[in-house]
Amino acid sequence: IFHCVIIRGVSTRIEGVSPGQGRDMGAKVSDRKAVTVGIIGIGSMGKGLFYQSHITPGVTCVAVCDLDIRKCTEVLEWLQLPFRVVDDAEGLRKAIAQGAVAVCEDGGLIAEAEQIDVMIEASTSIGSAGEWVVRALERHKHVVLMNAEVDLLFGPLLLEVAAQNGVVCTSCDGDQHGVIKHLVDEVELWGFELVMAGNIKGFLDVRANPTTIVPEADKRNLDYRMCTSFTDGTKLNIEMALIANACGMRTRTPGMLGPAMDDVRKVFEHFDFDRLWEDRVPFVDYILGAEPGSGVFVIGYCGNSYQQSMLSYYKMGPGPYYLFYRPYHLCHIEAMDTVLRAASNECLLQPRHGFLTNVVAYAKTDLQAGQVLDGIGGYTCYGKIENRPHEGADGGIPICLADQVRLKRPVAKDERLRMQDVEYDPGRPDFRLFREALEASERLKADRK
Repeated sequence: IFHCVIIRGVSTRIEGVSPGQGRDMGAKVSDRKAVTVGIIGIGSMGKGLFYQSHITPGVTCVAVCDLDIRKCTEVLEWLQLPFRVVDDAEGLRKAIAQGAVAVCEDGGLIAEAEQIDVMIEASTSIGSAGEWVVRALERHKHVVLMNAEVDLLFGPLLLEVAAQNGVVCTSCDGDQHGVIKHLVDEVELWGFELVMAGNIKGFLDVRANPTTIVPEADKRNLDYRMCTSFTDGTKLNIEMALIANACGMRTRTPGMLGPAMDDVRKVFEHFDFDRLWEDRVPFVDYILGAEPGSGVFVIGYCGNSYQQSMLSYYKMGPGPYYLFYRPYHLCHIEAMDTVLRAASNECLLQPRHGFLTNVVAYAKTDLQAGQVLDGIGGYTCYGKIENRPHEGADGGIPICLADQVRLKRPVAKDERLRMQDVEYDPGRPDFRLFREALEASERLKADRK
């Protein structure tokens, strides 16, 4: 067994340096003024993002948005910050100019606000959130996505729109896919070939639903649907699809292999890398129940005899496959580095390879004709990553679109749901933006040939 633990340093606040003052946090941030941020979505993640922006030198959050205004005001009251509830662009402008945090229900106000340098999308919305992100990019605003569903479903389109407007749209650090990307970058910089990117999942039950999950969700203070999406594996599959589309990777089987083990260092006992990597195409997967419980890892290959001898001396084993892992991911705590880098036109993770993969809906239970699907974290379906050589009527319906669409036929438990199996409004924002993302994906792939 051979491995390496990679722990990147976490920047902390320096005594005497207040939020909003310029300090280099690993990115090229101007000392002249702080990066101004607007956050859409003040749920459990958005609350953390706002707190982190408040304590991070070089960043100032000037506006927050949520359909539940109380979530915004409770955070601001907790931190004893001045705020003003606004309902139009002029009100937002005046609030910011007078030193108050602007609070609103309409994400479009933040997307269009000239006073904001970087917009963070952290809501649970998909269609509306996609529209807000496009609007922000078209108004030359950088965007950081802590909304993995929007990131996956519309990613190629958002990448294209950002490039057309000279700004950045990037996945956020701290979530698993962002942290994995750091490992990938480091291992490739060191001269290893990327073999596999892996996630460590503690528990998985594809039958989980918002009723059965209540005790666990209450213990963790999580929304029931959000907790369900973690438990049924949908979020895991979305995160790994984001890595695959960014790094030119595939899955070896729908939903990945996901073997159970008690320690990440036993990964070589459960994956036959000579066989799985025979085509030299890197792949994504996960392991179940292993320590460290919330970490991520990559497998790199080195065939050079000199390097192998040195790696053996460094107690990494004989090779040629090597394990590098990180035993934590800190979500909002790590996010501000991405914000600062985005403000300097640097990105962490983008779907540069287009839709190499997507996450498709599978029936969570036996479903009847006429039944309405209820989306991610619901009662009707869960998501599996699939390789996507093409899209069409016979292609699976992305889990991110499988909400409030009606089934045309009965679907058995664990059966794959196809686009032709559902009735939907093609003019709905999420379907419209997805079609545009498919077109953008084809352009990306053509450009790479």
